[in-house]
Amino acid sequence: MTAQSAMFSEIGEVPAKADALLSRFDAVENAARVIAGFGPRLVLMCGRGSSGHVGVYLRYLFETRLGVLTAPAAPSVFSVYGSRPRMEEVLFLVISQSGRSPDLVSAAQAARQAGALTVALVNQENSPVAAAAELVLSIGAGPERAVAATKTVALSMMAGAQLVSALASDHELRKAVHQLPERFAAALQCQWLDFAQALSKAPAAFSAGRGYGLGPAREIALKLTETLRLPALGFSTAELQHGPRAAIARTAPVLVLRQNDQAAAGIDDLVRDLRTAGETVFCAGGPKGNLPWIGADHPILDPVAMLLPAYLAIEGAARARGFDPDRPPHLSKVTETV
Repeated sequence: MTAQSAMFSEIGEVPAKADALLSRFDAVENAARVIAGFGPRLVLMCGRGSSGHVGVYLRYLFETRLGVLTAPAAPSVFSVYGSRPRMEEVLFLVISQSGRSPDLVSAAQAARQAGALTVALVNQENSPVAAAAELVLSIGAGPERAVAATKTVALSMMAGAQLVSALASDHELRKAVHQLPERFAAALQCQWLDFAQALSKAPAAFSAGRGYGLGPAREIALKLTETLRLPALGFSTAELQHGPRAAIARTAPVLVLRQNDQAAAGIDDLVRDLRTAGETVFCAGGPKGNLPWIGADHPILDPVAMLLPAYLAIEGAARARGFDPDRPPHLSKVTETV
């Protein structure tokens, strides 16, 4: 195993790929015009794994910035059970890095036939998922060799924010999106060494965020599981104070993502309470943050930038444990579920 993994290299590609993504804004605005003309009353997000976490992130954007109810779709409703719910006035957004999973293809096809406007957010433009959708938004991340998706996740969230900024005519968000390549580059310089060291010996781990930080927190938990082979769960900071709180122990580090918005006070309270109880807590952002961070910018986008130092810490902890971060056991790059 080389000292520099494909996962490490791909994380480092994010700023340049984000800059290239900005040049695709015409395609985003064209899609926004079609979606606005369609006038959806409901948005369904369809994706698995990391793509599903992108959907969790985008749900908050669609509901807070556009006021459109948004929910996750269950691909098995279409692919396994063969059901065909009515979908007039539904925007069906299918998210997939590879664009090749049969259940996502059949879900997109069924949604389109049922009257939904289908949009594919993909890395592979020439893929079955893209072919099944009416509109295609390509993130242009290029090949991703590591099993763990990293650059495709950050860029998919960025592309979704681009789309919402266009739909909402949100000039502040659009300006912040255009600053993301620079923010990503700065985030890569934040070394979360204490978090990585805690992970190198941990039997389990937790991650937490709220609102715009929930999707990234769940994504980090997935990377902890697949790359470090740790039992790890990502929770809302509100949910973590209920049943899951009983499972937190000092040996299981908790990573908390904190953006500067209406959720911040509650996140700060959780961090304070966990520290008072003697738990091992790492926080990015805010006055209680104990991890290197680049400071607050737009609350919608800060948790996305926080993915990069988290990914790097997980990659480093995997190598410290003697694991190959590029090739977790029993996993492949494309999981073709039905």
